[in-house]
Formats: sequence, structure tokens, C-alpha cells
Amino acid sequence: MILDKIIMAGPSDDDNDTSVVVETKPKTKRPPLYKVMLLNDDYTPMEFVVAVLERFFNMTHAEAFEIMLTVHKKGVAVVGVFSHEIAETKVAQVMDFARQHQHPLQCTMEKE
Repeated sequence: MILDKIIMAGPSDDDNDTSVVVETKPKTKRPPLYKVMLLNDDYTPMEFVVAVLERFFNMTHAEAFEIMLTVHKKGVAVVGVFSHEIAETKVAQVMDFARQHQHPLQCTMEKE
């Protein structure tokens, strides 16, 4: 972080120095957040989707069941909002897990 210093010089008398140092703090932006979404398909069992939500998104069984129904009925549901790196990791984990279990479940992310 770079701090800007502004020095305001007063009269040049050594006895009456009115110099002022003002430090301004840089304004930092919050990093953008990303929505992680599950997409519906006609092949992945509902129980598997619930297990994914519990395992990778730390949802209770009831929360996972509700989100799974939303995915099933609406075709897509946001399952979490994270920083870019975490969202990317979650998507990769879900996709790898689904592939290992031979399910076509799709997980994506988009900027909020």
C-alpha cells in the first residue's frame, strides 16, 4: 500500500513552522464475488445432488433437499457465493466428484 503524503509549507521562519503532514489511506475495493450454481439434468439421482450439497457446501440434509428441489423444478439454483478462487475450487470438486460417480451433474460459476 502506498500512502500519499501532502506537505503544506507555511512561512519560511524556522521559529514558526506550520508544516502539516496529511496521510491519506488508499481505498481498497472488495474482491468480486461469484455465484456457484448447480444445473438440472435428467440423469443425476436426486439423492446424489443432496449428498453433493451436504459434502461440498456444508448444508444440512433439509437445506440440501430444498436446494435440490429448486434445481429440479427451476433448472438451476445458486448453492453459494464465494471469492473467485473458492468458487473455482468448489466447481472443480463437484465436477470431479460427479465424474467419478459417472453422473452428468453440471456445476458452474458466474460473477455476482
